[in-house]
Amino acid sequence: MTDKMMLVLSLLMVSVAAALPADTYTTKYDNLDVGEILKNDRLYQKYNECLSNTGTCTPDGKELKDILGEIIKTDCKKCSEKQKKNIVKFLKQILEEKPEDFVKLEKIYDPDQVFRKKYAS
Repeated sequence: MTDKMMLVLSLLMVSVAAALPADTYTTKYDNLDVGEILKNDRLYQKYNECLSNTGTCTPDGKELKDILGEIIKTDCKKCSEKQKKNIVKFLKQILEEKPEDFVKLEKIYDPDQVFRKKYAS
């Protein structure tokens, strides 16, 4: 391969890499009202059952379930500010108001208690 071909190939690879989308989570659930989920026992219970592997999941519940461990381990690195605020609010409120549920989720998604150590009051 000639130097010119290597240069063209390198430039092509750089331009493809620059064109790739940002490594972030979907924003389609950004307007989900976390407060409403936490206030509504029926709705909360569905999410809790999904996340704790004791029930079925809605599509958004499954999506959260699939990434919750990563979210906690990376401190929501791929999250928008709104997503991070929502996930912290959701988990803090469960920790404070439903500690038995939090412990179950913690065993599955955060056995090292990263979230608790960072956000517990």
